[in-house]
Amino acid sequence: MINVSSLTVMLGGKQVVRNVSFTVENGQWLMLTGPNGAGKTSIVNAVSQNLPYTGSVSIDGVNLSGMKSRLLARKIGVLSQNRPVSYAFKAEEVVRLGCYSHRSGFFSPPEADSEALFQNAVRATGIEGFLSRPVTTLSGGEIQRVFLAQLFAQDPQILILDEPANHLDLPFQKQIFELTDAWRKEKSRIVISVVHDLSLAKYYGTHALLLDRGATAAFGTADEVLTEEKLSAVYGMNIAEWMKKLYELW
Repeated sequence: MINVSSLTVMLGGKQVVRNVSFTVENGQWLMLTGPNGAGKTSIVNAVSQNLPYTGSVSIDGVNLSGMKSRLLARKIGVLSQNRPVSYAFKAEEVVRLGCYSHRSGFFSPPEADSEALFQNAVRATGIEGFLSRPVTTLSGGEIQRVFLAQLFAQDPQILILDEPANHLDLPFQKQIFELTDAWRKEKSRIVISVVHDLSLAKYYGTHALLLDRGATAAFGTADEVLTEEKLSAVYGMNIAEWMKKLYELW
């Protein structure tokens, strides 16, 4: 279980996240939703210890503040929207980097389960066909699958997705979400996602946190939060009516 309590984030002298609290339990997928500037990415950056904050973030009662990076990597893995690739590492090398969280030190030999984690990650993401290719030669969707495989090899308790499929074609979006959903269900893991597509939030999310100008507008199950009334109040438009009009075309 991850527990976030009274999370507050300041950026450039401005309070971008205000006193946000939530809990996510094993097997749940929390969707962070809300308009641009609502604080979604700031929350996941703070939770993953990549941004200063006040309040507390703990997993199974263990506070993450000040935790060593190798131990933190066993707790949380992050897949972001943009992963600039300017190096010619092979896909296999990128995936194997995820296994370093399971070593006692950077130069120490891998633990016994590292190879199994690598093989399972490759198989789960279906990247066997381009393991030997430099990542600089891969498409955007293929690169995201490689980095997702790296995270599966890392084998964290919690996977955070910051709009990982936002710029991808629909087939690749479906792949990323389906692979993540299978990973979540395999060992009742936790997923936290930043999403703009409310259809994806409703389809895959078990729970949702709706944000408005850095504060919590609603938190609970996806069905409780992603309602016409609550979404309209935050977005300033009838989201449900608009979505229905769009899908009527199909």
